[in-house]
Parts: sequence; structure tokens; C-alpha cells
Amino acid sequence: MTPPHLTPPPPHDAADTRARILGVAERLFRHYGYDKTTVADLARELGMSSANVYRFFGSKLEIVEAIAVKMFEERHRVNRAILEGEGSPSERLMRFFVENHRLSVETWTEERKVHDIVEVAMTENWSAIEGYLTAFTDVVEELIRQGNACGEFAVDDARRAAVCAFQAFASLIHPTLIVHCSDDKEKAEAEELAAFIIRSLRCR
Repeated sequence: MTPPHLTPPPPHDAADTRARILGVAERLFRHYGYDKTTVADLARELGMSSANVYRFFGSKLEIVEAIAVKMFEERHRVNRAILEGEGSPSERLMRFFVENHRLSVETWTEERKVHDIVEVAMTENWSAIEGYLTAFTDVVEELIRQGNACGEFAVDDARRAAVCAFQAFASLIHPTLIVHCSDDKEKAEAEELAAFIIRSLRCR
């Protein structure tokens, strides 16, 4: 018989514990930074052993990846709300680009320690971010399809157009580029680049 102290926690307790670990980790990472926060710091704040933290996450990197994914899931909810909101496809596409740029600047430049969290996840395990990038492109594709359907756009391959649009706009939402290119006097503004992309979708 398994001793009580070795019995795995019920699934709902495990989910609650994972959520607690992520909540505390995000708070400490935001305050002290990823590099200066150890698993021992998290364990102490949680009132548990480091070994117990490692039962739920194999490494500090796994924790930061989970936090980054959570942030991107929150962003995706914003994007879905824009997709399902009011306005023509071109109006919603403009709103989509501009809002993503605004949120990115707000997150990556005003909260530099949050920028570090995401940069670590992107550098160490790009696969943790790929789902978000696909979801981003999916929303753009759907808006392009809707624009085609109502005659606003004239695009033969909506998916390829969405991929190109995302890659064209990436410089205004990418954490590293936003931080390091903020003083570029010739960089395009979000509205300017979004309008350029939208015009290209209308070309016949």
C-alpha cells in the first residue's frame, strides 16, 4: 500500500497546485526577474519543498514556458473578441493589428521583466510559442476570408496572404524588435503598416 505522504494528489488538487505555482512564479519573476528567482525561492514563497515544485514542473524553464503560454492565451482571447466583434473585415483587421501592437508595446517595454520571461521561452523552446503564432495567423486568415466573401478583399490564397501579413507586421509585435528598435526614426507606425497590408489585400 502506498504511504499517505506518497499518494499522488487528486487531479483537481494537482491543477490547483500548478496554478498556485504559476501565480507565485509570475509574481516573483515580475518583481525580481527570471534570472534572480530560483525554484527554492518559489518553494519558500509557496510553503513547500523544492522537490514538490519539481513534481509539477521539471525545471524553472518549464515554469516560464507555462507562464508565457498563459500570456499568449490571454492575448488570443482579445484577438477572438476582435474577430467576432463589430465592423467590416478591413476595420476589424486594422483593429486587430493596432491593438496587438499597443498591447505588445505596453507589455514588452513598460514591464521589462515580463519581456524577459517571454524572451526566455522564445529562445529556449520555440515550440512553446508556435501555437500562439498559428492562432494569430488563423485570425488574420478568417478576416481575409470574410473580406473576400463581402468583396472588400481580392485574395486567391487566404492562408498565404495571412502568413505574409503576419510576417510583415511581426516587427511591431515581436518582443525583441519592439524593445531594441523603439528609437528607430524611420520605423512604420502600426496604423501605417496595417493600412499598407490592407491595401495590398484589396489589389486586383
